[in-house]
Amino acid sequence: MAAADSVTLAAAARPLAELYDVALLDLDGVVYIGAHAVPHARDALHAARENGMRLAFVTNNAARTPPAVAAHLRELGIPADPAEVITSAQAAAHYLADLLAPGAAVLVVGTVGLQEALRERGLRPTFTADEDVAAVVQGYSPDLSWHQLAEGAVAIGRGVPWVATNVDPTVPSARGPLPGNGALVAALRCATGAQPTVTGKPQPTMHQETLIRTNARAPIVVGDRLDTDIEGANAVGCPSLLVLSGVTDPAHLIAAPAQLRPTYVAPDLTGLLRTHPGPGPAGEWWTCRGWRARSSTGRLELAADEAAASGSDAEATDGLDALRALCAAAWHEDSDSGSGVHAADDAARVELGRLAVPLSED
Repeated sequence: MAAADSVTLAAAARPLAELYDVALLDLDGVVYIGAHAVPHARDALHAARENGMRLAFVTNNAARTPPAVAAHLRELGIPADPAEVITSAQAAAHYLADLLAPGAAVLVVGTVGLQEALRERGLRPTFTADEDVAAVVQGYSPDLSWHQLAEGAVAIGRGVPWVATNVDPTVPSARGPLPGNGALVAALRCATGAQPTVTGKPQPTMHQETLIRTNARAPIVVGDRLDTDIEGANAVGCPSLLVLSGVTDPAHLIAAPAQLRPTYVAPDLTGLLRTHPGPGPAGEWWTCRGWRARSSTGRLELAADEAAASGSDAEATDGLDALRALCAAAWHEDSDSGSGVHAADDAARVELGRLAVPLSED
């Protein structure tokens, strides 16, 4: 089953947990936010496993080792084995192992997650630029110091390869978005004028690492970010499910350019257990069950049939169907004219708010 096309979300007549063999699950904003599980995540993942779906926990966060991530998941009531956890640190270490001689010294600008990943690949982590450093690798660390950045700047200034596990500008938290690895990478870009090689999502390196480790035949990427999870899935032709439990809200989905559009959308991980109706064209309208939408010069219009408007049909009142129709209308106009519908579009926000489609708290 192919990834999303540029016009509309796809239909799935069977639950996604039955159609795909492995769910490649982002963590922050999908499975948990900080120390707490996302609502419904635990039960949804248990049910997905019961349906025969395998789970891979895939994170751009390079701060923690797979055993530490798996332990955190178990604390949240989500069974997880370290072998099911794939981190951007592992993808970066694999890339460097293919580039460098065995035992080469790699300067770590980050935490223990990077150190362990380098050792797994036969490389030697170091923390000072005074050694014969062969490369620099940088990953997210909430405790990153000026001293670590300074060592990185010295080594990068000598011209050695510089690898960043990801350039996500923020990480989600219960208090709102906080500076991510991209913000920290920007400090070294500013100091050195150099550009790193990025191995995390949305780069194919991360997905290749995941596919190697899971041996997935029919994977689906599940994420909350359009510019990492969904873009990365589309880059390798993998279907994707966008969940609205993290950083992306419906208005940003409606405004997404073609390369950032998911195959499916759901409020949270219960989307793995659902069927997914697909929008279809009807004259100048796009319809999805009880809802129809159209767009003209960037202004969206949404209408409901009698059952949806009255609330007499539980399926017809599903706000996600309204969102699906709105996406199809906006994306079709963008495909035809390039005019697009922007995230600030008042009509989209008013209608989605009225329908109580789940919105990010960010």
